Amino acid sequence: MPSDGKKGLKMAKSRISVDFNPKFFDGILNSAGVKALTTLAADRALAYAKASAPVDTGAYRDGLGIEEVKRAHRTTVMVVGHDPKTLLVEAQTGNLAKALRKAKV
Repeated sequence: MPSDGKKGLKMAKSRISVDFNPKFFDGILNSAGVKALTTLAADRALAYAKASAPVDTGAYRDGLGIEEVKRAHRTTVMVVGHDPKTLLVEAQTGNLAKALRKAKV
């Protein structure tokens, strides 16, 4: 019997190594299909955010938009607000957060 002190079970120690090809994943993350999906999700989120935006002067709603940002391995698409009141409106209503949850592809 094995003498490992654990009810006669002997555990083999194994090491698993996985090597990733970063160029392969960069190609996928920068592909037209992935870009289309991220843009679709951003467009949906923007539509939900504008539709549910509280309107006083309309500046908050009209200041919502989409920006593409280049990152190290991919381009992200973000829904952003440019009105000075955006942070206040988001803190009080959660409008953008709610829109992002609804927009999942």
